[in-house]
Amino acid sequence: MLTKKKIARECTPSPLPIQPPPPISNSSQTQKDRTRRVKDARTEAQREIDDYRQQKDDEFKKFEKEHTRGNKKAEEDASRDAEEQLNAIRASGDKSGQKVVEDLLKAVTDVRPEVPDR
Repeated sequence: MLTKKKIARECTPSPLPIQPPPPISNSSQTQKDRTRRVKDARTEAQREIDDYRQQKDDEFKKFEKEHTRGNKKAEEDASRDAEEQLNAIRASGDKSGQKVVEDLLKAVTDVRPEVPDR
């Protein structure tokens, strides 16, 4: 006994005709195709690696920029302190430098031999 659904299914053509598989190519063409696919995959992988590396470099630069602000402030403070200390040393040298040089020359040129105590 045939029902309406079975009759409709049997009478309706399939939406796409079944196509035969492509003909088998020779082995050299297959090898060339395989080589091309491998090269394409390698190129695509390298491109993805480069994109990922660039992304991580950008993230690192952003992180570094955000976290080095405190270091720059500390560097500026240390530089300012060092400059103040250098200025104090220079002022001291300008103030008493001539006397120090005279005392050194006097100590070197005026020889006073003394017998050591033993």
